Amino acid sequence: MKIVSIIGARPQFIKAAVVSKALEKYDDVEEILVHTGQHYDENMSKVFFDELEIRKPDYNLEVGSGSHAFQTGMMMIKIEEVLIKEKPDWVLVYGDTNSTIAGSLAAAKLHIKIAHVEAGLRSFNMLMPEEVNRILTDRISTVLFAPTKNAINLLAREGIKDNVVFSGDVMFDSILHYQNLASEKKNLADIIDLEKYYLGTIHRAENTDDKARLTSIFEAFSQLDLPIVIPLHPRTKKLIAEINYSDNVKIIDPVGYLEMILLLKNSTKVLTDSGGLQKEAYFLKKPCVTLRDETEWIETLEGNWNFIVGADKNLILEKIKVSDFGEQSDAFGSGKAGEAIARFLVQ
Repeated sequence: MKIVSIIGARPQFIKAAVVSKALEKYDDVEEILVHTGQHYDENMSKVFFDELEIRKPDYNLEVGSGSHAFQTGMMMIKIEEVLIKEKPDWVLVYGDTNSTIAGSLAAAKLHIKIAHVEAGLRSFNMLMPEEVNRILTDRISTVLFAPTKNAINLLAREGIKDNVVFSGDVMFDSILHYQNLASEKKNLADIIDLEKYYLGTIHRAENTDDKARLTSIFEAFSQLDLPIVIPLHPRTKKLIAEINYSDNVKIIDPVGYLEMILLLKNSTKVLTDSGGLQKEAYFLKKPCVTLRDETEWIETLEGNWNFIVGADKNLILEKIKVSDFGEQSDAFGSGKAGEAIARFLVQ
């Protein structure tokens, strides 16, 4: 059996690493790893190939940045060439990026079976390109691996009931595997010199491209009762150059995955607009305040482990003070999602 796995953004490398490790246990499975080049830089190469011991892709399509239409179109053209050459039994796609929809569409046109990992998520915000990508991918996939029971219910509401598999969340597998490796390979003192701090991330266009929202968020950060450490992308760093914020805000350079886990494990709470970090905070029992107006991961909202506050300064400062937390559920599975996915594909 031959499987072509298509990835292109940083979180997808982490997810694919989990499934690839599970597929390696089957002698009769050949996995071809295709990197679209949607995200690429030396830091990413270092982090995902060297630190996390992920093998280098068999194909790097080097599509790079561009408009959504340009990027998706170029990916489809190049992915189609790979699929025609490799003739796989399955195309495996992850999440909700342009790489995901491009890989799915190219496979569907060639009548190749599609497996979608992280199927069934919905934010109900069609202004988000990720929402469009995930809905369309779910519609044309052969099998849908749902990370939670809620994702299964959402698919059923859309009339998608066949070939839906509850796999659990591959990111839960990942955090269980890599948290010890992070502590072995990294030292927190080399990253920051704080004993108590909040961890913050901000990168979504709805926040970074809206000066009023960005200003409100950083005003709240400035008034927190602990310092907030923010690994910040150079683009966002430029955008906040004209915003006043206090010394309470500690901006640091972007960090790798293991360093991020270490920052998360040692933080007091998390403030983020990242979907992935919401979950990772939940997995490591770190309370989270989400700087968005919605979340796909509604399971994290139970027990006060996560609050949706948008860019409302007063709400941010209110929810960061919450100290009463309930028991967590097993909504994301048992940490063996990779094994479940591999087992289904090879049966």
